[in-house]
Amino acid sequence: MRVLKYELTYHHDSALLFERIKDQPWAMLLDSGQLINDATGKAGSQYGRYDILVAEPFITIVTTGQKTTISQQGAEKVSDADPFCLINQILQQYPVAKTQHPFAGGALGYFAYDLGRRIETLPNIAAATNIPELMLGFYDWAVVVDHREKRSVLVSHGLTEPTKVNWPALCAKFNNPAAPTSDSTPFSVLSEIQSNLSKSAYYQVFNKVKNYIVAGDCYQVNLAQRFVAKVQGDSWQAYKKLREISPAPFMAYMNLPLNNSQSIQVLSNSPERFLQTDGYHVETRPIKGTRPRSSDPAQDLAYSNELLNSLKDRAENVMIVDLLRNDIGKNCVVGSIKANQLFQLQSFANVHHLVSSVTGKLNKTATAVDLLKGCFPGGSITGAPKLRAMQIIEELEPHKRGLYCGAIGYIGFDRKMDTNIAIRTAVVYENELSFFAGGGIVADSVAEKEYKETLDKASNLKALLEYYLIQ
Repeated sequence: MRVLKYELTYHHDSALLFERIKDQPWAMLLDSGQLINDATGKAGSQYGRYDILVAEPFITIVTTGQKTTISQQGAEKVSDADPFCLINQILQQYPVAKTQHPFAGGALGYFAYDLGRRIETLPNIAAATNIPELMLGFYDWAVVVDHREKRSVLVSHGLTEPTKVNWPALCAKFNNPAAPTSDSTPFSVLSEIQSNLSKSAYYQVFNKVKNYIVAGDCYQVNLAQRFVAKVQGDSWQAYKKLREISPAPFMAYMNLPLNNSQSIQVLSNSPERFLQTDGYHVETRPIKGTRPRSSDPAQDLAYSNELLNSLKDRAENVMIVDLLRNDIGKNCVVGSIKANQLFQLQSFANVHHLVSSVTGKLNKTATAVDLLKGCFPGGSITGAPKLRAMQIIEELEPHKRGLYCGAIGYIGFDRKMDTNIAIRTAVVYENELSFFAGGGIVADSVAEKEYKETLDKASNLKALLEYYLIQ
C-alpha cells in the first residue's frame, strides 16, 4: 500500500497549522513544547521533536461507565465489552507497514484515570466529574512536524476512500498556514479559583494517608486537590497562552464533541511520558521528586541540588520505578526490563523534577494496547501498592479524577505508541475549567511541604487563569 505524503512549509510554531482545523470536532494537537520568544519572534527552547495534528476521524469510540459507543460512517454501535479489547480489534483491522514518521494513522485521544475501573474493582465514593472515561478517534491522516529536520508533512496510509478523494483539498488546506480570521469569543475567566480541599482539609486527609502507611496498608499514596474556575470563550486562546507560560514535552490540545451537543476541550501541559513503543522497544519515564523554580539563579540552583541529594525523593522514585518494572513486565520478555537511568534532573518553567527511565522488550504476542492496559493508570501518580493506593484515593479525594492522571497520546496502526501522564492538564466543560495537582505521600512526608508542592505544581495553570481573570 502506497503511503500518501505531501510536504508542507515548515513553521517552528505548529499552532499556525493547527488553527486551520482547531474548531473541527475531534481536532487534536500533540505538542512537543516548542517555545517562541514573543519579543523576537524566533524559536526559543524546545523539549521534543515532533508535533502531530489530526482531525476528521473515520471511527470514534467513547466510553462512559460500562458502555462504549463506536461511531463509523454515521452508524453507532454500543458495546459493553472491554474498551481495550475494542481498541485492539479496530487497530488490527488496518495492518500497515511502519513509516519513518511517529504517526501516520491510528488511534489518538485520551484515556481517563477512571477508565481504571474497567481493570480494577474500586469503591464509588467521590463525586463524579461527568466526562467520558475514554475518547479516541481513529485517523487516516495526520500532519507531522519534525522540529529536528525542520520539515512538515501531511501523511496517510490511504485506508479510506474519503481520504484519497479529498487529498488535494487537504493538501491545499495546510499548504498556506497563514492564521485565518476568527470570530471566536475571547477567552476569559469569570471567577476566582476554588479548591475542593482547604488547607486544613488537606492536612486532615494527609494525616489519614499517613495513618494508612503506619498501619502497613501502603507505602505511598498520590494525594491531589482539584481547582476550578468559571470561564467562557475560545479555549484555544488559553492553550496558546499556556504554551508561552510553560512549555512542556508532552503537551496537547483537544476539541472533543459530546452527544448532547456539548463539547469539552483538553489543555495538557504534561512533562511526563507514560509509555512509548516503537516496534518491540518499550520505554516509560516516571517522575517522582519535585522542587520549585526560583527567579534567583543561586536559589534555583540550591533547589535543584537539594532535590538531587534528597534521600526521601530518591526513595519515592525507586518505589515507583519498581512498580513500573512490574507493570511493564506483564507484557514484556522476561529479563528484558532495565532501569537505564535513575534520578535525572529535568527542569521546567515552574518546577524541577527527578525523572527515571525504564525500558523493556514487548512480547511478540502482546500489542501496545495490551501494554497500556497492563500499566494503567500509571503508577507514578497512584502510589504503591497501586490497587490499595487507588482505593485510598477514591476514599479521601472529594472528586473523581476524570482525565487527571490518565493518559493522552496515540497508538498507530503500525504498533507505535506514545502517551503522556495527564498531569498539569485542564478540562473545559460546561463553562468550567478544572485541573488537579498532587504529590506522593510517604512515611516521612511533612504536611506543610506536601501541600506547598501541590501549589507549586498548580502554579502555571493558576497563572493562566489569573491572566484571563476579569476583575
